[in-house]
Amino acid sequence: MMEMMSNHYHIPVLLQACIQGLNIKPDGVYVDITFGGGGHSKEILKHLGPNGKLIAFDQDKDAAANVPQDDRLIFVPQNFRFLKNYLRINGFNSVDGILGDLGVSSHQFDVAERGFSIRFDSKLDMRMNQQSDLSAREVINNYDEKQLLFIFKNYGEIDNAFRLVKLIIEKRNEETIETTDDLKKAIKSCTPKFEESRYLAKVFQAIRMEVNQEMEALKECLSQCVEVLKPGGRLVIMSYHSLEDRLVKNIMKTGNIEGIEEKDIVFGTSKKVFKLLGSKPIIPSEDEIKNNSRARSAKLRVAEKI
Repeated sequence: MMEMMSNHYHIPVLLQACIQGLNIKPDGVYVDITFGGGGHSKEILKHLGPNGKLIAFDQDKDAAANVPQDDRLIFVPQNFRFLKNYLRINGFNSVDGILGDLGVSSHQFDVAERGFSIRFDSKLDMRMNQQSDLSAREVINNYDEKQLLFIFKNYGEIDNAFRLVKLIIEKRNEETIETTDDLKKAIKSCTPKFEESRYLAKVFQAIRMEVNQEMEALKECLSQCVEVLKPGGRLVIMSYHSLEDRLVKNIMKTGNIEGIEEKDIVFGTSKKVFKLLGSKPIIPSEDEIKNNSRARSAKLRVAEKI
């Protein structure tokens, strides 16, 4: 049944590097916290024996259509911030490896009505969990100036965030900003002429990260990864944003998201939770980027629980 999975939903990034990083044991228990189109999960299943298990998380209901018929796979239609709870519900207190690809799936960008893409005019939505109350429309029309500045400066890393926010507030005071085109028109005068796509991508990224509470969810998930991984278990995380990558680096270096090194009381040495596998992140080759442009900013980090 695996071949029924959509090849167009999402092309898995750095697939072989992810699988090598997991160092899969045939009878082990593994977690894919970002199932999406199932590309990474499908490859993990190839390396598992009949007694191996894979637990896959995805809060987007569209992802459920990609789940293969395989008794070794348990699909959890939830946000990965609930990792520990749903592992326990399914009878697992610890696991041998956790994989996360933090990028938005190609499918979400390509379905116009989801509102993720700058290419289409659609309602301001951007919810990965379509049951969520918070949408892009709510953020753009109801967040105050301070809140908007925070998301555009931190999540979008936008230099002219003050001007951007001023234009949004001016426009919404006249009428509600309902669609992606409404938003693009409202901020046109602060959009750089020759970098329009890049600038708008950063604006949309910032809104999406806020709508889906991506940083908060990642902090919760990474902290739980430390708890549920067995000694010798592998943490394999691919990020696409500097803030995400910083959290991943912190957790792998110090065992906490703040990046605070704990000292051994007796010896005064740093307590290590993970052994880093590689001093630098793995990045996609030029060929992979050529075949999948969304791989461009990917950084893959791998660590082993001590």
